[in-house]
Amino acid sequence: MQHTMKDWIFEVTLDVRDYELDSQAIVNNATYLNYFEHGRHMFMRTIGLDFAELHTQGIDPVVVNIEVDYRQSLRSGDRFSVRLKVEPRGRLRYRFTQQIVRSSDGVVMADARITAATLVNGRPGPAPMIQEAVEKFSSHEAEKRR
Repeated sequence: MQHTMKDWIFEVTLDVRDYELDSQAIVNNATYLNYFEHGRHMFMRTIGLDFAELHTQGIDPVVVNIEVDYRQSLRSGDRFSVRLKVEPRGRLRYRFTQQIVRSSDGVVMADARITAATLVNGRPGPAPMIQEAVEKFSSHEAEKRR
């Protein structure tokens, strides 16, 4: 599915580092998972949530499913953006739709659908502060795009 920039609520720009390349001189497929995760972590910081602080409160958002479509390969020196949008799925789950886009030409390098769930004291449970922060940020971004 093709998304336009207005579909995304958050974006962070990164650079490929040479140690992320495999023997074919392209970014290793597993490294894309790190890029997607970094995008989600930066998003959480942007909406006022810190993983370490959440953990001290007994709240741990954890990934329960990842599906990635690799389209093209990033290479040494490439600058790229990690974009995302998020939808709450009930009280415990969040569905992140993410994209990695090469900055030089806007080509989509990979798409991902990632489901995260919240654990409270090690057991599945709602984390109202996460849901409120996500909803507040998402609605603010939607207003800005109108």
